[in-house]
Amino acid sequence: MSSSDLIHLRGLRARGHHGVFDHERRDGQEFIVDILLGVDHTTAGRTDDLADTLDYGALAHTAAGIISGEPCDLIETVATRIAEAIFDDERIHRAEVTVHKPSAPIPHTFADVSVTVVRHREQAGTSPR
Repeated sequence: MSSSDLIHLRGLRARGHHGVFDHERRDGQEFIVDILLGVDHTTAGRTDDLADTLDYGALAHTAAGIISGEPCDLIETVATRIAEAIFDDERIHRAEVTVHKPSAPIPHTFADVSVTVVRHREQAGTSPR
């Protein structure tokens, strides 16, 4: 498996109701997600067949569904849920998921706040660790 092959999905935007404050749960806000996946592109590069790689649209749909789905207190939980869902595809050996919360209730001027989780599929198993 080639560990240097990557797929990037950056700047996926979706509205969610995540946060610890009542107004965050009630009003919601926009979240931005960046996903970096480690996957072997050897076969796809040889066959030029979509079936041999990941469907980026399906990846975006899955992540957006989690963002707009069940509310979580923490964006750490949102990032973890996205990473876990990504590992449903057994071809993925590494996932890095960053969830940005640009409208976080911070009483100071800031450019961004984000959380990144990094998960690797176990060498001998099929579940991420």
